[in-house]
Amino acid sequence: MLIEEIFQEIDQRKDEMIQHRRHIHHNAEVSFKEKETADYIVNYYKGKDVEVTKNMEGYGLRVLIDSGKAGKTIALRADFDALPIQEETGLDFASKNPGVMHACGHDAHTAYLMVLADILLEKKDQLKGKIVIIHQHAEEAPPGGAEQMIEAGVLDGVDNVFGIHVMSAMDFGSIQYHKGNTQTGRAKFTIKFQGKGGHGSMPHQANDSIVAASYFVTVLQTIISRRLSPFENGVVTIGSFAGEGSFNIIKDSVTVMGDVRAMADETKDKIEAEVKRIAKGVGLTFNMDVDIDYVNDYPVLYNDPAMTQLVVDAITEAKIPGVVDISDGGPQPPSEDFSYYAAERPSCFFYVGAHKEDAPYPHHHPKFDIREDAMVIAAKAMAAVSLKYLLED
Repeated sequence: MLIEEIFQEIDQRKDEMIQHRRHIHHNAEVSFKEKETADYIVNYYKGKDVEVTKNMEGYGLRVLIDSGKAGKTIALRADFDALPIQEETGLDFASKNPGVMHACGHDAHTAYLMVLADILLEKKDQLKGKIVIIHQHAEEAPPGGAEQMIEAGVLDGVDNVFGIHVMSAMDFGSIQYHKGNTQTGRAKFTIKFQGKGGHGSMPHQANDSIVAASYFVTVLQTIISRRLSPFENGVVTIGSFAGEGSFNIIKDSVTVMGDVRAMADETKDKIEAEVKRIAKGVGLTFNMDVDIDYVNDYPVLYNDPAMTQLVVDAITEAKIPGVVDISDGGPQPPSEDFSYYAAERPSCFFYVGAHKEDAPYPHHHPKFDIREDAMVIAAKAMAAVSLKYLLED
């Protein structure tokens, strides 16, 4: 059977996946600056019977595999940007670039998909339709590479999109999915409270921006506790409070930066309205100017129920060696710019366990690492999905 042939070749090319992953990890590049990584991927496809479109409003790549037979067009997506984090893993292939690290698994995503794409290319005469491989830049930083690549036409002719994220907190051998709203939408805000500076001994002659901004931070917590229904999911986090100064000087202005997450776009809109209302209200209460910069970026990631069921059925039927659990993992708190693809085409984004016993660290941690065998499971899972999608009505 074709799927057994593909699984066998994936096993045989495990070391190649690891080699690609470690090269990308060692040469980590942050979002929108992934030139060397993009060049490495392009060189991999040189001389192969594929159509490669480069620089899709950034360093993203579109690779087209055409079976030459009529059928649907599936897109498989992997991201390849790193994070502005100083690596502390001590790995032999740790990032050589100071302050930059693959601390989220995007190196593994790219490595497994490169090898899988090559295998599917070898088997294309036994397939129908087309496969679009999306090697995406800049998932970690808004506006995000997905939105840019969509604007550049990466989804032209594509019917559905599938993606995988390896998860360091998930047991190796587990695969999780969720139907409907699956990952939070995100927004960020920067608010400046402009008061009047002065001497600490004469507060009546000044207008203390620290007092006003502190009041804002405190009242902001009531959005979640008193403005959202108990059945709505939302988070508001203050990540920066720029109020540093001298002990005896009243600050002239304070700038506050915050992060918003919600599991429904309607909830995200409600939080935005409340943040702005409270900020303006604090300005009126303390008689100071308030400048609000509020930016919505990644939308809520919606997994199409039919496409998600296809994923579940495909992986279950494939009986992938090493997979011990396929389950609904529920909604995930982080945001993910795969949501842009899912907003354009019925899609599914699912998760592969990559927990490593000697590296029990979460994503975005300076000691983050994964069990590399998870790439084999990811490749087999996506192969099973691709074959079921392309070959079955």
